[in-house]
Amino acid sequence: MEHPAKVIARTLAADADAVCRHYLSNGRQQGRYWIVGNVENAPGRSLYVRLTGPMSGPGAAGKWSDAATGEHGDLLDLIAATMRISTLTDTLEEARRFLVLPQPAPRLKSYAPAGRGSPKAARRLWAMGRPLAGTIAERYLINRGLSDVAHHKALRFHPDCYYWREGHSPLEQPETWPALLAQVTDLNGRQTGLQRTWFDSATAQKAPVEPCRKAMGCLLGNGVWLGNPDDVTAAGEGLETMLSLRIALPALPAVAALSANHLSALRLPETTRRLYVAVDNDPAGRSAAKALAERAMNKSIEVVRLVPRLGDFNDDLRAFGLNELRVHLRPQLAPGDAGLALPD
Repeated sequence: MEHPAKVIARTLAADADAVCRHYLSNGRQQGRYWIVGNVENAPGRSLYVRLTGPMSGPGAAGKWSDAATGEHGDLLDLIAATMRISTLTDTLEEARRFLVLPQPAPRLKSYAPAGRGSPKAARRLWAMGRPLAGTIAERYLINRGLSDVAHHKALRFHPDCYYWREGHSPLEQPETWPALLAQVTDLNGRQTGLQRTWFDSATAQKAPVEPCRKAMGCLLGNGVWLGNPDDVTAAGEGLETMLSLRIALPALPAVAALSANHLSALRLPETTRRLYVAVDNDPAGRSAAKALAERAMNKSIEVVRLVPRLGDFNDDLRAFGLNELRVHLRPQLAPGDAGLALPD
């Protein structure tokens, strides 16, 4: 028996024009599309809904996407987003209510747009993610020597994450690639941004697009936290670098700032007493590590630099293995931390 959601989604798609006029009343029809600013019904041209087409497959009626945020889906997804509904049960209830209305409901109130690449857009995309286990993203990480990382709460997977090339048209269909989502948060655990890494599903390697990584939201001062901030913390640039360090030092909270510039500006918990700075062995990496170390020392935080043998700690992990990485790290740690962070 077909799931009721599929039946209702098709019923909505059969009258996509009426759905759009009701839920996206600040938009307008342009050819085969309904154009509006975003799912919050703001005026604009970022979000478009296909009004006509087959009932399923490519070009299906009722399919929509937002060029600014990468969000997309069917009309049930659209109703959930516009009404800020978080469960399928409530979404179906709202859709059934709409379908039996003899007249369109009053125009919805307009809200301030989320804005291209905003923290709100990042939170919406994060909510569309799923666990990493068994996905292309997990395969990619395992290929990088990063096994047993699917449990990290800061990581999710999106099977069809939109990728917009530079200079795309609002009506252009985007590419879709599987993507690793890395959640950027502040020191209170509030999401402020997101990093997306796209993959080729055939090879489980990075997708053949440039750049294959993009960030959205507010990154400055924030990062991808692998563990909760504590009085002893490690900080570095790249996600794979800090995942590698976290595998080697499993009891040490770590944060990936995602770039050299963002590492130098990373905010540290007020309770931090010792900071391990994972140095990338290139000029930008060394400069960023120095800037962060100086800021930390000015706050009377003890700074310990962790230096890899190669370019970064993921290079070391893949080249020499986990045991050798631990051997290399052990003499660099403060004496009181060695027994806590490393297994016997």
